[in-house]
Amino acid sequence: MIELARVSKRYQGRAVLDGVSLRIGEGEFVALVGQSGAGKTTLLKAINRLAEIDEGSVTIADIEGSPAELRRRIGYVFQGIGLFPHMTVAENIALVPKLGGGEARVGELLDLVALPRDLAGRYPAQLSGGQQQRVGVARALAAEPKIVLMDEPFGALDPVTRAELGQAYRALHTRMGLTTVMVTHDLAEALLLADRVVVLAGGRIAADLPPKDLFHFEGDPAIAAMIATVRAQAGRLEELAR
Repeated sequence: MIELARVSKRYQGRAVLDGVSLRIGEGEFVALVGQSGAGKTTLLKAINRLAEIDEGSVTIADIEGSPAELRRRIGYVFQGIGLFPHMTVAENIALVPKLGGGEARVGELLDLVALPRDLAGRYPAQLSGGQQQRVGVARALAAEPKIVLMDEPFGALDPVTRAELGQAYRALHTRMGLTTVMVTHDLAEALLLADRVVVLAGGRIAADLPPKDLFHFEGDPAIAAMIATVRAQAGRLEELAR
């Protein structure tokens, strides 16, 4: 579904992406992790051309046309949510299909993200943080995309709501046959939700492994240190459960 070939991007002379090649198959859930400045968000934005690359190529299966047309066919969810405060929930959800000349089945989309239909007439400020994020997911799915990009989608939420929404989205991903690429700074979240975890460091891919293989990774010291933290947390939870 998505192929990046030797992609490079520089900002003010610094390589944020440095010859990145990555293939993501249909139906996969891929998480991008790494330290701040590793290139995670730039890579995500390169996929839907919010960031134009300097070198290499990005190919999206079955989607051609202008950047605007591309973005209308790829769902995008991010931490700031980006709901328009002067629009109702229904208007926010229907925005992207409307731009493409279509209509959104708002009630069905609210059902899909487990929100009551009577919220359709409310404004974002009248919703909780978790409800707003669910509306953001509904809006991303309104144009019936095959690909969904997520940039720290649950990072601003409390731990319980974050875990609930993560699992709820993973179930949606599977049920709808989506292809998802998610940026997260939380390695534990990546391990729990994704089929593959891609670790970026210095604009390059340092590891690309299934969660179980990455959990037992013994290679690069920086990655091993990240994994050690998650292992320690898991070990402590096991002790408490005894």
